[in-house]
Amino acid sequence: MTPRRDVLYAYYSDHIALPLPEKHAFPRNKYRLARERVERFADELGVVLRAASAANDEDLLRVHTPAYVHRVRSGELTSQEQREIGFPWSPGFVDRSLHSTGATVAAARAVFADRAAGRQAWGVHLAGGTHHAFPDRGQGFCVFNDAAVAIRALQAEACLARVVVIDCDVHQGNGTAAIFAGDASVFTLSLHGARNYPRLKEPSDLDVPLPDGCEDDEYLAQLAQALNQIAPQLAAADAVFYIAGADPHEQDRYGRMKLTGEGLRLRDQRVLQTCRDFGLPVIGMMGGGYARDVELVAELYANTVETMARMAP
Repeated sequence: MTPRRDVLYAYYSDHIALPLPEKHAFPRNKYRLARERVERFADELGVVLRAASAANDEDLLRVHTPAYVHRVRSGELTSQEQREIGFPWSPGFVDRSLHSTGATVAAARAVFADRAAGRQAWGVHLAGGTHHAFPDRGQGFCVFNDAAVAIRALQAEACLARVVVIDCDVHQGNGTAAIFAGDASVFTLSLHGARNYPRLKEPSDLDVPLPDGCEDDEYLAQLAQALNQIAPQLAAADAVFYIAGADPHEQDRYGRMKLTGEGLRLRDQRVLQTCRDFGLPVIGMMGGGYARDVELVAELYANTVETMARMAP
């Protein structure tokens, strides 16, 4: 019998509770439900599930200002800052934010530890994609920018030099774009709703603004064109950080797009096949997902993870 080969390291942070008021807009159980779905196919597909540890200040401070990290940790965020983030401050809020960031860092480190040992695998965080976080502030349910923290950590550890961020969340990755503006080592691509949040967008290296009501065929054509356009950056990269996003789905409350579940699966396949074609390791994050049916969000997240597991080298 051929031994199982581990192809995907999947980190989760849902074991740390995020205290929220009743009827809060954020679907509180979606990450746990997604993990439970992933558990059903993990053994068959070579998915290694691991609980995340908290990110430390050394990692955070490569991206975020000392004053902002202090305000988050100490409970000194202003009421306006808490409104911008969308979560009330609590000790549990801090703990969950640190573990969620730590999950993406851990997934990236696991991938490059394997590569150093002559093995190939991809990594994924069963949450994350907190792309609205800036160095000195959070926005839109994003406290720390997990992709940026992970990228800077691996660059500091000389695991990688050049990175491409492919962001397919329906909301533009304004925080990520701002963090890496003018940095030739990180190329940012964002496909997003042109008229959707955030109102003030930061310029990515390549932005693909899409109309309200965008359906599968138009979306996939725009994606194919964008992936072709960034081929030189992919050829020079050491890794891709992929923010998938379940929020372009037709049932999402905030997405304004009309992608089907099959359209999202094809999106994932095309992004991941392009990464395979260039021989690039992938670190995935789930991004947004706000359908009223939280089971649907969990299913869409799990579909992305399953696609990654099936397409990992």
